[in-house]
Amino acid sequence: MEALLKINSETCIACYACVRACPVKAIRVQTEQVKPEIIPQRCIGCGSCVAVCGPGAIEIRNSKDELQKILRAGKKVAALVDPSIAGEFPDITDYRKFVQMLRTLGFHYVHEVAFGVDLVARAYAKLFEETKGKYYIMSNDPVTVSFVEKYRTGLVPNLAPIMPPVAATASVVRKIAGEEVGLVHISPLIASKDEIRRFKGASRIDLAITFVELRELFIEANIHETDLEYSDFDAPLGYKGSFFPVANGIIQAAGLEEELHLTPVLTVEGEGMINALNEFEENIGTIKHHFNLFYKEFLMGRGTSAGGKRFLRQSQLIKYVEKRFKTLDRGSWSASMDEFETLDLKHTFRTDDQSLPVPSDSKLKKILKDLDQLNPSAVGCGACGYASCTDFAIAIAQGLAIPEMCNTYASRNRQDHIRSLKISNEKLAQAQDLLKKSERLAQKENEAAREASEIVRRMLHKLPSMVVICDMNLKIIQTNDSFIHMLGEDAKEINEVVPGLTGADLKTLLPYNFYNLFTYVLVHNESITNRDIQHESKMLNVSIFVIEKEKIVGAVIRDMSAPEVQKEEVVKRLTEVIDKNLGLAQQIGFILGEGTSETERMLNSIVESYKLGKDLKDR
Repeated sequence: MEALLKINSETCIACYACVRACPVKAIRVQTEQVKPEIIPQRCIGCGSCVAVCGPGAIEIRNSKDELQKILRAGKKVAALVDPSIAGEFPDITDYRKFVQMLRTLGFHYVHEVAFGVDLVARAYAKLFEETKGKYYIMSNDPVTVSFVEKYRTGLVPNLAPIMPPVAATASVVRKIAGEEVGLVHISPLIASKDEIRRFKGASRIDLAITFVELRELFIEANIHETDLEYSDFDAPLGYKGSFFPVANGIIQAAGLEEELHLTPVLTVEGEGMINALNEFEENIGTIKHHFNLFYKEFLMGRGTSAGGKRFLRQSQLIKYVEKRFKTLDRGSWSASMDEFETLDLKHTFRTDDQSLPVPSDSKLKKILKDLDQLNPSAVGCGACGYASCTDFAIAIAQGLAIPEMCNTYASRNRQDHIRSLKISNEKLAQAQDLLKKSERLAQKENEAAREASEIVRRMLHKLPSMVVICDMNLKIIQTNDSFIHMLGEDAKEINEVVPGLTGADLKTLLPYNFYNLFTYVLVHNESITNRDIQHESKMLNVSIFVIEKEKIVGAVIRDMSAPEVQKEEVVKRLTEVIDKNLGLAQQIGFILGEGTSETERMLNSIVESYKLGKDLKDR
C-alpha cells in the first residue's frame, strides 16, 4: 500500500523544517538527493511534518477515491464517526444535519464512536481495579502506540491489552448490521489510516478518512445542510464517551477519580508524551500510576482543518455533548451497555523495533571534526533538527542526515566555495584572455589559409594542364576548368550548378581504364607518372600522385595533341633518344676499346716470342 506520508520533491524547497519537527527522525536527507525523504517504516503518523511544511510539499495518502469505490460497490456501508465532529464542523448548526449529510453521501448507517468509548472506558476501569503492581499505558492513541512499538519496545508489555474505541464500535456495528457490512472510520487523525490495519475479525475496518477529506467530499457532491432534514445517529448512542476528543475525556467516561491524590491515572497530552514514556520506563516503580497519553488531543488532530482554535473547538464539543445529554435515554444506553458487556475487547500489540545502531566513538569524533565541533555542547542550536551536535553526528553516521544541514558547516563550506570560486573565476578570466588571443591568431591563420587556398584555386584554373583531386571514394574534391572542358558539355552544365564539380563521382565521368588508375594509386599508395591514355580521340598523358595515403589523390593530365605540348614532348623525347644513343655509343666505344687493347697485347706477345726464337737460332 502507498505510504501514509510522502514528500513531493518538485514542491519541496529543502528547508528541513520537517526534519526539525519530526519527533522520531523518520525523515532522512542523503547527499545524492539533498531533499528530505520520509522513511515509512520509521514514521508514527503524528503529522508534525505536515503542520510545519510551508510549501505544502508533504502529501497525505488520499482515501477519497477508495471511499467512492466502497460506496458504489452495492453493499451496505456504515460510517463510524469520531465525537470530535463538533469541533471540526461548527458551521453545521445541528449535528443531526451532519448525520443526514453522511447518509446523503451514500452511507446506510451512521454510528458515533462514543458508544465504543463507553465500552472501552468500562474495560479500563475494570483493568485498573483488578491490577495489582503492574502499571499500564492506555492504548487509545495510535500515535502513542506506534511510538512505543517502534522506539520503546521494552514498554510493549505495558500497553493496555484493550482495543481502541473505534475497533470496539466496529464489533458492535457488525453484531447489529451483519458481518458483511462495510465500515469506514471518519477520524480527526491521519494515523487512523494505518491504525485500522491492526483490526481483524469482527473489529476489522475497511477504510479510514479524515475530516478534511470528508469536507472535500461534501463540496464535490454539492451536499449542504440547508437542503436537508434532521437525522440522528443509529443506536446504540454514546454517553460520556462523547468527551473522548479531550485528553482526559476517557477518564471521565470510565468514572475514574481525577483528584490528584486519588487518581490512579496520569494524563499527558502533546509532545510531552515522549518524555512521559521515558519517565514511565525509568521511574514507574516510584511513580506508581497508569499513564493516559495522547500525542495530540483528537480535537486538534492532523486530520482536522488547519488553523483550528483549541479552546473554541473544546467549547463547541461541550455544547454538543450537553445537547446530546438532554435527549439521551439513559435507560436505553444502560441496556445497550449490558447487552455488549460480554463483547471481547482484548487486543495485542507487536514489537516493530526501528532503533538504529549507535556508531563508534571514533566514527563520531571524525564526523564532529569534519563539522568543526571538537567540543560539542550538550545542547546545539537546533537548526539541523537535532537536540545536540552529538545527536546530529549520530544521525549522519546512521544515514539520516548530511553535514550540509548544519548552519556552521554550510556557512564555512560556502565561504570556502566562494574563495574557490573566486580563484576559479580569476583562472577563467586568464584562460579567456588566452582564448581570445588564440582566436585572433587562429582567425589570422584561417584568413591566410583562405587566401592561400584561393591563390591555389586560381592557379589551378590558369594551368593549361588538366588537374583533378579526389577522395578515397573517387568523389571530386577540386578540379580546374581544363579538366571540365575535357569532359565535355554535360560536365560544363553541371559545373554551372555545382562549381568545380565538387562531390561528383569520378566513375561516372571517366571510363574504367582511366579511373581505375586512381583506384590503383589509392590502394597501393604508389604514384603513376607519364602514363599515356587514349581518351576518345585524344592522347592524354596522365600522372597520378598520392596526396594523403589511402585518402586523397591528385592527377595532372596533359593533352598530347596541343601544339605547346607536342613541341615540348618532341624536344623531351628527342633529348631522351639522344641521351639514350649517346649512352649506347659510349657502351660500344667502351667495348671496342677493350677489344683493341686486348689485340695489342696479343700482337706484342707474338712479336716478343718471334724475337726470342730468332736469337736462339743465331746462337
